[in-house]
Amino acid sequence: MGIPHHFLGYWGYGAQHELEALLNSVLENLSPNLSPTRGEALNFPPTLAGKGVRGLGLKIWNVVYIGLDGNFLPQQNQIAAISASGLFTSPDAWVSLQENNCLILGREPFGKVPLYWTQQGQVIWFASQMQLLLPILQQSEVSIPGLYGYSCFSYVPTPLTPVNEVFAVPAGTELVWQSDCQSGILRSPESKNTHSWREASEHLTDETTAITELQTLLKDSIERQIADLKDEPVGVFLSGGLDSSVVAALLVQAGVKVRAYTLDFGDAGIPEYPYSEQVAQFLKIPLIKVAVTPSSIKDALIPTVQALDLPFGDGVCVPLYLLSQRASQETQVIFNGEGGDQLFAGWTNKPLIAAGVYQAENPVGQETFIQQYLRTFHRLGGYESQVYQPEVYAQIENLQPEDWLLAALDRNECPSLLHRLRRASLMLKGAQNIHPRATALGFAHGLWVRSPFCDLPLAEWTFRLSGELCLQGACEKYILKRAVENWLPPEIVWRQKRGMGVPLTSWCLNDFWHQMGIWLNPEMFRANNHFYPHIAAQIVEGKLGAAIQGRRIGETLWLLIMWQLWRSHVLNEELSKQSWDHPFWLPRWLWRNYKIIRNS
Repeated sequence: MGIPHHFLGYWGYGAQHELEALLNSVLENLSPNLSPTRGEALNFPPTLAGKGVRGLGLKIWNVVYIGLDGNFLPQQNQIAAISASGLFTSPDAWVSLQENNCLILGREPFGKVPLYWTQQGQVIWFASQMQLLLPILQQSEVSIPGLYGYSCFSYVPTPLTPVNEVFAVPAGTELVWQSDCQSGILRSPESKNTHSWREASEHLTDETTAITELQTLLKDSIERQIADLKDEPVGVFLSGGLDSSVVAALLVQAGVKVRAYTLDFGDAGIPEYPYSEQVAQFLKIPLIKVAVTPSSIKDALIPTVQALDLPFGDGVCVPLYLLSQRASQETQVIFNGEGGDQLFAGWTNKPLIAAGVYQAENPVGQETFIQQYLRTFHRLGGYESQVYQPEVYAQIENLQPEDWLLAALDRNECPSLLHRLRRASLMLKGAQNIHPRATALGFAHGLWVRSPFCDLPLAEWTFRLSGELCLQGACEKYILKRAVENWLPPEIVWRQKRGMGVPLTSWCLNDFWHQMGIWLNPEMFRANNHFYPHIAAQIVEGKLGAAIQGRRIGETLWLLIMWQLWRSHVLNEELSKQSWDHPFWLPRWLWRNYKIIRNS
């Protein structure tokens, strides 16, 4: 089965000895436990193995695998490939060479594995991890559009990255470079959409037929993902919600040895453990509880930031790091239920559907539908003038975050509102956030990550469903629940969906109160010259906006924490000296009393 790995390579016109020297310098600074394997040792087809003079330059390429144990053989014309699941018959990201001097970088539509590139002179450098490209750059600088996108969504929207001159290949896309052999100059890449989520022309309305077809599709998806397994046990991340419970049930039905792993936030968060325990007992599988405490979060925070590679501002990232860490002690393959919400119109779609209906009936409303969709991310969009220093605000003033949503909400691909929302969820929250971060956290612990809902035949079938089969009254995921109601306890199938109860606000305002003064120190913000220095205090005091209250306080602070730690521990920026002009050095009770006296 091998072990998870990454790759770094180049292609283009240049001096081979200089490029090899640069590649070697990157490899020399890698962690000593990683073992690079050179591309020419990977048994490439004869048409790809040669390097020769083409026109005015030397047409060259090379690729290095990092962490590879030698079991991987590329498919035809591929010089690099990577798979989240470890099943290389259908890689998730790939690099191909065509005989007509053509380079192709591609990704599958679910976005399970990222792929990055940068152009230096007439050479394209590519890598499956952004950190591998940073030493290639002459200088690593924050991308202001990337920062702005992150502050709106909690992830950086593709094709942007948080670093200038480094770009991401969008999911479901191939970028194609044609070289001009006569001039030795690379043309700008052509973007080809290899897959688009498109609503079927005719809808499936018969419930009985839909149930039967869906049950078959779910079982087929599992069969494809367990085809390489022998007798070794696998893990499943079990939240007690519908999606992860369905995956666990399917694995048990298929005869796989399963161990379930669940998070326990104690008294601070919304309890999930009782639901996970109920599912595990019903399926007769062992359940391992992973305690999540402020202390364990603090210890794992920086390793999580480094493992993620990109900044991800969701509070669930560190708990999932701890879950992956525990699972890796007993298995090499982990299954999850990610993607179920996107496929079957999960709970977040209901308010948007109501808003869309209202908008259709009241077209002169103050907000457009796409602006309403943007607000569902609950981040810093809309607060730009309050959070960014003038120089940065001037650079983003003409950027419209709605533009990053337009393709996903394309009416031409999905005329009906429900399928349009599903398409957007797959392309945005799934492909740019949920799936790549799940893979990164798994890879950091040597885990192959398998997501049975990320199955192309299954996903395409869901675009045939009538709206009533997805959302019936107040019941979301209706057809999925009907299809699996005999596989799980009814309390699990039909209970109302809730998000993962990560107690960010409680942690930030209590356990991490003094640490906030270090992570979000005003002097660091002054030195960065991006956010206003006292943004953290403004959020805590409720001065930033009326909508940032309760759980939104913790979510917004965490967004900033993950960004600042990413700059320090991935971009390797030097930390400035700490200042004391903030409330976090005081005990919180004393600060609260001071605030009351000051406002009286």
